Amino acid sequence: MKRKVTKAIFPVAGLGTRFLPATKAIPKEILTLVDRPLIQYAIDEARAAGITDFIFVTSRGKSALEDYFDNAPELEETLERKKKTALLEELKTTNMPSGAIAYVRQNRPLGLGHAVWCAKKLVGDEPFAVILTDDVIKADKPCLAQMMEAYEETGGNVVATMEVARDKTSSYGIIDVEEDRGDIVKVRKMVEKPKAEEAPSNLAVIGRYILTPEVMHNLSEMKEGAGGEIQLTDAIDKELEKGNPVYGFRFKGQRYDCGSKAGFLQATVAYGLARPELRDEFAAFLTGVTTGMKFPK
Repeated sequence: MKRKVTKAIFPVAGLGTRFLPATKAIPKEILTLVDRPLIQYAIDEARAAGITDFIFVTSRGKSALEDYFDNAPELEETLERKKKTALLEELKTTNMPSGAIAYVRQNRPLGLGHAVWCAKKLVGDEPFAVILTDDVIKADKPCLAQMMEAYEETGGNVVATMEVARDKTSSYGIIDVEEDRGDIVKVRKMVEKPKAEEAPSNLAVIGRYILTPEVMHNLSEMKEGAGGEIQLTDAIDKELEKGNPVYGFRFKGQRYDCGSKAGFLQATVAYGLARPELRDEFAAFLTGVTTGMKFPK
């Protein structure tokens, strides 16, 4: 019997060096996409998939994350007094009930696998999800909810996948496909960041995972992989070596790499145009920019 997935790990300990100097003062996960920080998109996606326990793997300087999900009584009282009901309701969606979020520290940057392992005691012997906040996925049905449906069908380990350009395979974990069933792909092997000429396919693992407790046990061995770091891909691949199933899931939606400046700007445009109250003015501005119209400095 497949066990229900109710816990999700959010590895948010990174320094965000690609967004310096902004991330000198604020965590990368608080950077705002239109009017919501990246972490809010991840939390909303997890909630929509039935997640009830949220585990943040943090590091020094991340206290703003904790503050963001706390209640803000003075602000709420001000909005209520000024009868700004819509804003008040919007604000309350960022509040999390006491005990819903747990925080653990990653005291050294030893890789994604190590960050996930830091949550081992909180996960216990249960299946769990992992969400990387850098990967923002715009979809009619949230990506993790799609994956939960696939997990109900397959069990085992499920990773989000998408095709990437061959010259980009060295930036991803890449799947060696055993059987392609369309949306669901049975995995033969996973290779972390292979060179283009050595990649078994161009099907890349994206930042959404549903994993069995055995993967956490594999991480406990602390074996270094690509880049001298403890790789989550390697721990998942070990399950394949044991004969346990791993599946790739081709999600429906558009993924934006908000860990890069270009990807963050692309996401800003996409999410901005999706907002009815912004669409017309924003679209007109973009049309002007792309057709060479001059704007006041």
